[in-house]
Amino acid sequence: MVVNKEIMPHAIRLIVFDWDGTLMDSETQIVHAIFSVISDMRLEPRSVDECRNIIGLGLKEAIDSLYPGRDEPFNRQFVDCYRHHWFSQVHNSDLFPGARETVMLLREAGFELAVATGKGRPGLDAVLQQTGLEALFSVTRCADEARSKPHPQMLEEILEQTGIPAAQTLMVGDTEYDMGMAVQAGVHPVAVSYGVHERERLLRYRPLVCLDTISELVDWLAEKQLLDTGFMVEPPLLVVD
Repeated sequence: MVVNKEIMPHAIRLIVFDWDGTLMDSETQIVHAIFSVISDMRLEPRSVDECRNIIGLGLKEAIDSLYPGRDEPFNRQFVDCYRHHWFSQVHNSDLFPGARETVMLLREAGFELAVATGKGRPGLDAVLQQTGLEALFSVTRCADEARSKPHPQMLEEILEQTGIPAAQTLMVGDTEYDMGMAVQAGVHPVAVSYGVHERERLLRYRPLVCLDTISELVDWLAEKQLLDTGFMVEPPLLVVD
């Protein structure tokens, strides 16, 4: 766990999570779907690293990164093909260890929880239903409803809907797109090192902390006296340094 000691929030009421790479280990499913699209459309090959790097972006932005300058019919065909392979469930994605317990503990502790994701609405709704976590999040925003990360629109709309100021909000994510979105929205960034982007890329945005597991978020909040630990009766859920 790497902590930025220079800046600490005084009170946190809202915690916004990225989904892929932060709560759910969906990298394999995403990369497989992209490779399948490339094969189906007979496109120029792209490396695994190139495909991993677009995780977190909206599909339109991801396509432009992989195949810049293509026209709208190409983009539509790519999106339709990607969604076909994503929902075919050849590869299933699971929550990261501790993710379910972490969001449940935070909700019980009284935090408002939200999701800001590069997924489209059908994809997010499907995984929320699959995991049974839908009721824990007050607000969710997807890349097909707002501008893609790192543009701050998703966070700005979440703040407006909840009525909670940016200064009392954390954005938890695994990519520099999440960190950039948080900085632009005036929200406190919290990085996780186990996702898509390397720790060094995340630390450029000076997050409050860089976590090695999602369970460490509960420990960090408790350490900073931002979490009432009185309700917790199962100490093994906490990670001790």
